[in-house]
Amino acid sequence: MDKKLIANNDYEKIKDNLVSWLQKKVKNSGLKGAVVGLSGGIDSAVTARLAQLAFGEDLLTVIMPCHSSSKDKQDALKIANEFKMPVVENDLSEVYDHLLDNLRATGIKGGKLAEANIKPRLRMTTLYYYAQSKDYLVVGTDNWSELKIGYFTKHGDGGIDLAPLGSLVKHEVKELARVLDIPLEIIEKKPSAGLWEGQTDESEMGFSYEELDQYILTGEAEPEVETKIKELASKNSHKVAPIPIPKRDKIL
Repeated sequence: MDKKLIANNDYEKIKDNLVSWLQKKVKNSGLKGAVVGLSGGIDSAVTARLAQLAFGEDLLTVIMPCHSSSKDKQDALKIANEFKMPVVENDLSEVYDHLLDNLRATGIKGGKLAEANIKPRLRMTTLYYYAQSKDYLVVGTDNWSELKIGYFTKHGDGGIDLAPLGSLVKHEVKELARVLDIPLEIIEKKPSAGLWEGQTDESEMGFSYEELDQYILTGEAEPEVETKIKELASKNSHKVAPIPIPKRDKIL
C-alpha cells in the first residue's frame, strides 16, 4: 500500500463529516437514532463509535453470537464497555440450528456457504427488529473494499439502511479507528466475517486488503491479483445493483 494515499487524509475531518452525515440521514428519515451490530471487528467498532458520536444515547449496539468465536464476543463487549455504549446480546445459535434442521428436512442439503450465510441473514432480521422497535435506522459496517468486490452476504450484512464507511477502503478505516481511540488489538485483528471457525476475509478472497485497497485507489495490482478482483466484482455485481425489473413497454 502506498502510505501516502491514506496518510495525507485528515481523519479528524473525516470523522466529523461522517458524524454529520449520519445525523442528517437519520433526521431526514424522520427517525432518531441507530442500531449497529457489534461483531468484535474493526469495521463494526468504528461504525458504532461514529454512531455514538452522532446520536449519543439514541444508539443500540447488538452482539449476536451464532456458533461463533468466543473471542469475537469478548472483543465486541470490550468495545461496548469501553465506550459505555447501550448494548444487548442475543445468541442466535439455537434459532440457527432449528432453521437449518427444518431446511435440511425438506431433502435439500445446502453447501457450506449456503448454510453459513444463514447467520448474517438472521443477524439482519434481528437488527431490523430492534431498529423498528426503537424508531432507529440500521447502520451497516460495509467498507468500500468489501463493496467493490461484493464481499458481503446479500440480504445479510448487506441488508442495511446506511453505510457510513462505504467510501473508505479498509486501510483508511484503520486510520480512522486510531482517531476514534479504538483499542489497538481490535485495529490489528485479522478481519473475519465470522462465518465459521478460523475463517478470515483475506484467505477467502484470495488476496490481501492491502492489494485490494491499492487497486481501488490507484488501479495498480499484480496481473493475477487484478484478475481475481475483477472476477469477484463481476460475479458479485448483482449484490450492489438495483433489483432488475422488466420495462413496462417490453411486456405489455
